Amino acid sequence: MMVLRIAQHELRRLFHGPLAWVVLATVQFFVALFFFVMLSRFLQPSGWAGGRGLSGSVVSGTLQLTATLLLLLAPFLTMRLFSEEQRLGTLPLLLSAPVTLTELVLGKFVGVVAFQCTALAMIALMPLSLLLGASLDLGQFAAGILGLVLLLAAFAAIGLFVSTLTAQPAVAAAGSFAALFMLWIIHIAGQGGSDRAAAVFTYLSLLRHYENLLDGYFRSVDVIYYLLLIVTFLALGIWRLDAMRSNP
Repeated sequence: MMVLRIAQHELRRLFHGPLAWVVLATVQFFVALFFFVMLSRFLQPSGWAGGRGLSGSVVSGTLQLTATLLLLLAPFLTMRLFSEEQRLGTLPLLLSAPVTLTELVLGKFVGVVAFQCTALAMIALMPLSLLLGASLDLGQFAAGILGLVLLLAAFAAIGLFVSTLTAQPAVAAAGSFAALFMLWIIHIAGQGGSDRAAAVFTYLSLLRHYENLLDGYFRSVDVIYYLLLIVTFLALGIWRLDAMRSNP
């Protein structure tokens, strides 16, 4: 299947480049440090966890930090997806290849998400290691992991679309971060306004939907939100490439 071949090529390109390894190492270092600090504080007899338990404090806190770090670093993984091709002048050749634009976009998207999930799998081992000596709310943990996968896929879809808009990878990274950060905190814009405005801005917030899953509340509205966001930005990426192919 052509999508898987393109995804494999993109994944190999990421693993062969130093930037992806820097991103991976940075995330692992800070998440591991945070995890052990949180665990140490939880074990202190000071009631720091506030009755939230191991899953609600240490595990959820670790996954929350992972999301925040990848919000900052994901644009560096997606900035070269199409902007590098434009900068080097090889995009027309890529668009003339015997693959559909849908296959091309999906392949690059799957490749980036697969790399992100590699980092996530390594991070997930930290909370799971607690099962050796403690009990976890596995339902809450599974919902948190699902939320993080959907969140990372949304990061990748948005970054992919932004990379089609410019020939400069640095500009693509900055634009991706701006878009992600705006969607991350957009719920703040609804504070102090009408209930309807607050509800709209809350629904548009990447953070609010992720927090619901992180707390163990599996609601279809949160999953549908991420799926719609992913499909929308992938479709915009396909539309942008089609416009560039029609008007080189």
